[in-house]
Amino acid sequence: MKPIHVSRRDVRRFLLDTQSLLHSGEDTEASRSVLESTLRMIRQLECVQLDPIASVERNQHLVLAARIPGYEPPMLNELLSQGELFEYWANAACTIPMEDYPIFEATRNRFRSRTQAELDKLEPAACNVLERLHREGELPSRDFRSTERVHGGWDNKFPKTKATSQALNLLQDIGKIRVVRRQGSERFFDLTARTIPPELLKNAESIDEAQSNEALLEKYLRAYRVFDAGDARFGWQKLSVAERRAAIMKRVDSGKVIPLEIEGVRQNYFILATDLDQLREHKRGEQVFSPNEAPIRFLPPLDNLLWRRERLVDLFDFTYKWEVYTPKAKRHYGYYAMPILAGDRLIGRIDPGLDRKNRRLHIRLLQLEPDVEVTVYLRKNIRQALEAFAAFHQAIDVIIERTDPRCLSPL
Repeated sequence: MKPIHVSRRDVRRFLLDTQSLLHSGEDTEASRSVLESTLRMIRQLECVQLDPIASVERNQHLVLAARIPGYEPPMLNELLSQGELFEYWANAACTIPMEDYPIFEATRNRFRSRTQAELDKLEPAACNVLERLHREGELPSRDFRSTERVHGGWDNKFPKTKATSQALNLLQDIGKIRVVRRQGSERFFDLTARTIPPELLKNAESIDEAQSNEALLEKYLRAYRVFDAGDARFGWQKLSVAERRAAIMKRVDSGKVIPLEIEGVRQNYFILATDLDQLREHKRGEQVFSPNEAPIRFLPPLDNLLWRRERLVDLFDFTYKWEVYTPKAKRHYGYYAMPILAGDRLIGRIDPGLDRKNRRLHIRLLQLEPDVEVTVYLRKNIRQALEAFAAFHQAIDVIIERTDPRCLSPL
């Protein structure tokens, strides 16, 4: 199949449209509650990445708030406790629609093979977890205590993780237990066998490895929408570059995937054939508002749009690095720098921090790209966006500590 010739602008707008980031926000009709819209959005995005860092609200809530007017953090936990979602590994730790539970069986099997030796060493703690959950029902993570320390995923030289905590993590990885609800950041666990709908458990047991991997790869393609073989996370499986290319070309040959030739971009990108009409609509569509007129959104570091950093450079001419793990002295944009989306352009970053006690939103740095013209309209839109961001966090004041360029201050 010959590549479709398309401009960067058209692909960029198509991608933003599929991510529900191009227009004013999710259409919450009178017949659809914000809670229903939240579940619908997660299904559209395929999954939303979870992260415990709370410089402001956590990543998963910022992803949804950027797309759904009226979204509030308790809504995600409500959907989890209702059994509409489950938490597992996709792009990383993610919240995922419950109906997708069976297709992750191959992933669970990979964890079972890889972690069995470690689980054998943790047998007393693991058995204790399973026995207590069987006997008592759902329990919070704090109820499992241990003086024994083992090497956890984030430990370096010395073991710092409680044996029970590591047992909880591994038992979740292999599918024995799962998070059934959250209270703040605390996880509540229960047995998978009695908390997953029986039909989904049956489907998980009957699906073979090839079917599971294929379905997972298809889910990845729907999540990314504009994809390439260079992504190490391709298919959410550990595939070699050759395997990634083969998976794409198989779909190109069958007509399920269409290659793109994007003006000014060397990388070979692809879309699903089912998305071609939507892409063509943007080729014929109206010009987007200029950054000065467009509504502003702040995207969290692990937003779905930002998963593929190289794609940001190719389509948005925007370089982004999450500097949370960068030593403070070497940071350019800040601990929790969030890209600023204006219309179909990424125009800069904010580095926010929330003083919860005093209900103040601190913007440690507000930075715009060098080619962005600072106008009265842009200043007004940024200020309105910051006020809305503060209101979402129940902050009563916004303090901007530093701006780049300086002419942004005072905002």
